[in-house]
Amino acid sequence: MKKYLSVKNICSIAILGALGAVLMLFDFPIAIAPSFYKLDLGDLPCLIGAFSLGPVPALLIQIVKILIKLLLKPTSTAFVGELAAFVFSAVYCVSAAYIYGLNRNKKQAVKALIVASIIMTLTAAAGNYLFIIPFYVRLYEISLDVIIGMGKAIFPIITDKLTFVLLCVVPFNAIKAIIIDILTMLLYKRISPLLK
Repeated sequence: MKKYLSVKNICSIAILGALGAVLMLFDFPIAIAPSFYKLDLGDLPCLIGAFSLGPVPALLIQIVKILIKLLLKPTSTAFVGELAAFVFSAVYCVSAAYIYGLNRNKKQAVKALIVASIIMTLTAAAGNYLFIIPFYVRLYEISLDVIIGMGKAIFPIITDKLTFVLLCVVPFNAIKAIIIDILTMLLYKRISPLLK
């Protein structure tokens, strides 16, 4: 743990976490999911840091990112949205860092991004199905049918929570991961020398 907390790494973690928090503020809905699912690029600095610094700093970047985001924009979801964002993003970035660290080359980087994207998408699907959607139903005192109806307006074949997750949540997270993966591949080599 001591090697991860050098002055240089602490500065990199802080800067990347702050940048991730700022990028989280610029979120936007996409047409394949109800508008309360918003896409942001907050994981991009973390993924770059994960590749450059490793799994433990990636986790620390995520913690810094969420804490700064909460300072800039307080929660509107009783911290559940932020907790979910932290867990899903940590799974994504830490797994990518671990896989890339096994053999640091371009082929392994692509493999790390693909595998981490799949892991994160599956984690987000399970998390939404088991915890997030039920929590929002209770928090906002709305019927599950209302949420399913929002999905049905986009994809008429949605009939229940499972089809909602499969047709809205899974593609949403997959698209987000693909965008961040592509940006990471384009930017990592340019930015990594600054972190090293």
